[in-house]
Amino acid sequence: MTAASGDAMGFSAPTRRWTLSSCPMSHTSPDEILLETEEHMTKALDYLKKELKGMRTGRASTALVEFIKVDYYGEMQDMKNIAAISVPEPTQLLVKPFDPSAMSAIKKAIESSGLGLNPMAEGKQFRLNLPPLSGDRRKQLVGHCKKMAEETKVALRNARRDGNKHSEALEKNPAVKLSEDGIKTLKEEVQELLKKYEKETDDLVAKKSKEIEEV
Repeated sequence: MTAASGDAMGFSAPTRRWTLSSCPMSHTSPDEILLETEEHMTKALDYLKKELKGMRTGRASTALVEFIKVDYYGEMQDMKNIAAISVPEPTQLLVKPFDPSAMSAIKKAIESSGLGLNPMAEGKQFRLNLPPLSGDRRKQLVGHCKKMAEETKVALRNARRDGNKHSEALEKNPAVKLSEDGIKTLKEEVQELLKKYEKETDDLVAKKSKEIEEV
């Protein structure tokens, strides 16, 4: 999901996603388990990063509209693929279609994005004036950031759970011959991955929250 599907407050409803058990995993060695566990943790973090990029802050950002979906000759395209987006003023965006014939489709996409933006046509481009965020709106957005952080951590912990599950399976695999101490060490490494990605989650949300609260 992107800002294109958000509500007027500039955020979208999150959808959760990945567990290792729902995806193919060869898990025939400790290295494979660690690699694939980290891969799924990375996907969870990447999803959070994309969601946060599309959220309103006190200042205009091209990321707010980059991923709005536009019906361009029957194909849904990200805004950034069919228009140049710039920030001429701290609370303004300019959207200039590469193809002027896409003006109507872009206007419709912006108006239906749920961001509460009113595209004003200026020749062959649109100017978007971002209304100021009220104190209550900022609090709501910060609260939503924290909610997304918790949901991301749930995905990360699910990856740890499945990584541990596959680690335990190695002990019963005669072809691997991993000892009980080896299983313990592997689980500890999975736990370290979790700590790493939980910290990155907290850092991302703290940074975004600070941006939202800036007037």
